Amino acid sequence: MIRSELVDKIAEANPHLYQRDVERIVSTVFNEIIEALANGDRVELRGFGAFSVKKRDARIGRNPRTGESVQVEEKHVPFFKTGKLLRDRLNDS
Repeated sequence: MIRSELVDKIAEANPHLYQRDVERIVSTVFNEIIEALANGDRVELRGFGAFSVKKRDARIGRNPRTGESVQVEEKHVPFFKTGKLLRDRLNDS
C-alpha cells in the first residue's frame, strides 16, 4: 500500500472528512514519526510496532564490482520491530 491508497482508505471510512484534511493528517503523522526518529527518540504504536534508530559503526566494506576495500562511515539507520498483535495477525493464516 502506498501513501495515496492509505489516504483514500481513510477518506472512504470517514466520509465526514475532506480528502485534503485526510492528506494533511497522514502527512502530519508521518512527519512527526520522522522528526522523532531524527531526534533519536523511539516511536511506539501499540499493537503495530515500534520505530527506533540504530547506530552502525564504521567498517571496512568491499566494492562488489571491483573487490576493492572501501571505508564505510558510521551511520544511523531506522529500525522497525513488529508488535505482538501484528505478529499474531501475520502468523494466524
